[in-house]
Amino acid sequence: MAGLDESTKIPTEIKLHQRSRILEVSFEGGERFELSYEFLRVFTPSAEARGHGPGQEVLQVGKRDVGIDRVEAVGNYAIRPVFSDGHDSGLYSWDLLYNLGLNRDQLWQAYLDRLEKEHASRDPAACPAVPAAGAQSACRKH
Repeated sequence: MAGLDESTKIPTEIKLHQRSRILEVSFEGGERFELSYEFLRVFTPSAEARGHGPGQEVLQVGKRDVGIDRVEAVGNYAIRPVFSDGHDSGLYSWDLLYNLGLNRDQLWQAYLDRLEKEHASRDPAACPAVPAAGAQSACRKH
């Protein structure tokens, strides 16, 4: 996570739209992005999902219906969404939010392609809970 510097785009407004499950973020200069809760959950920057190095990423599955219960400010550089599935360890810095918004369509398509390749599903019903800490679910399409 990069620190704040003169090139960091700072959000001017962050809104949660619970009915549509969209986080709307507006930045200085007028740029505005709509990021679905599912998208944010899938692209969490937390170590449990991203790992600690290349190749350690864990595909996030079954998140289609995830909600955001609340968003907590982290200093003056990030937010921490608290997701309805209990996930709350991802810190979304301003630069990460901006880059997620800027690259949303390409990132989402790459995610969908990976789901298909791994025969996995966005649907929670197809993804039973992970049985033990650290174990991965075999969440696959039926």
